[in-house]
Amino acid sequence: MNGNWESSGPPSAPLDAPDNTPGLETLDGQGIGGGRPSKPRPGLHLVATPIGNARDITLRALDTLKGADLVLCEDTRVTSRLMQIHGLHKPLMPYHDHNAAKVRPEILQRLAAGAVVALVSDAGTPMISDPGYKLVAEVVAAGIPVTTLPGASSVLAALTLAALPTDRFLFAGFLPPKSAARRAVLEELSGTAATLVFLESAQRLPDMLADAAAVLGPRPAAVARELTKLFEEVRRDPLPALATHYAEAGPPKGEVVVVIGPPDEAAAPAESDIDKALLAELAHAGPSAAAAKVAAAFGLPKRQVYARAMALKPQP
Repeated sequence: MNGNWESSGPPSAPLDAPDNTPGLETLDGQGIGGGRPSKPRPGLHLVATPIGNARDITLRALDTLKGADLVLCEDTRVTSRLMQIHGLHKPLMPYHDHNAAKVRPEILQRLAAGAVVALVSDAGTPMISDPGYKLVAEVVAAGIPVTTLPGASSVLAALTLAALPTDRFLFAGFLPPKSAARRAVLEELSGTAATLVFLESAQRLPDMLADAAAVLGPRPAAVARELTKLFEEVRRDPLPALATHYAEAGPPKGEVVVVIGPPDEAAAPAESDIDKALLAELAHAGPSAAAAKVAAAFGLPKRQVYARAMALKPQP
C-alpha cells in the first residue's frame, strides 16, 4: 500500500523509560523497563510502518529496524525516507511482485545462516495487499522463525472511523478495474453479512461507487482518504449519495479506503414476496429479464434471483 511520509522527528521518550504494567514484555522476556533492547532474534520480522504520518511507528519497530541485518521493502526510495526521518541506516533490498521469485532464494539463504531480516511494505502492515505472502510461506516451511510487529493499517484505520459495524468485516482488497467484472464481484459479496472494506485508486473511485450503488443499493458507507495526514477526510453517506458526490466533484487526491455497511437483515425481503414478483414477471418475460427487474426492485444479486427464476419457470 503506497503512502507519502510527513516529516517528523523520532519519538522523544527513551526506550528504557520505566513501566511496570503487568503483562507487557519485550521479545527477550524482560519487562518494558528492563533496559535497552538487545539485537533482535534471528529470523523474519514483519514490521508495520506508518500509512502517512511518520510518527505512527512503534518503538519495537524502530528497535527491529535498527538491529536488522537487512530490510526488505517494496520501494527503496519510500523506505529510505522513513529510515532517514528516524535516523536509521541499514541495507535495503527491493522485494516486490516483479523480483520476488528471483530474490527469495537469496533471502532464505541469509535467514538460514542466522540473519535478522525485516520485511516492510511501502505503508502499513506487511502481508495486506503486498507481495509478502509467498516469502512468509517459504520461510515457515523451512522452519525459520517468523514474528510480527503490529502497527498502522489503513484497513483498520478506515474501519474504525467509518461509524459502521465492526464486529464482523471482510477485507476484499481492490475490485476489478472494469465495470462488468467489478459488478460481478460486488454481486458475489452482496449477501455477505459483514461490513465490506475495499482499497481503491482515487481515479477509479467515482466509477467504483456508481457500481456499488447499483449493485448494493442505499447501504451506508464511508470513503476515507489521506488517513493520518494533514488533509485526512472521512465522508459518510449512503452509497448513492457518495456516488453522486464524487461523480460531480471528480476523483479526490490521496490514498482511498471504501467501507460499506452490511445488508440490513431487518429489511430482507421474504422468499414468498420474491417468488410472487418473479412469477408475475415470468408471465410476460424471459427468466433473464424477469430476474433483472426483480433483483433491482429488491436490491438483490441478479445471479441469485436468476437461479430462482429458472426454478420457477414453467416447464414445457
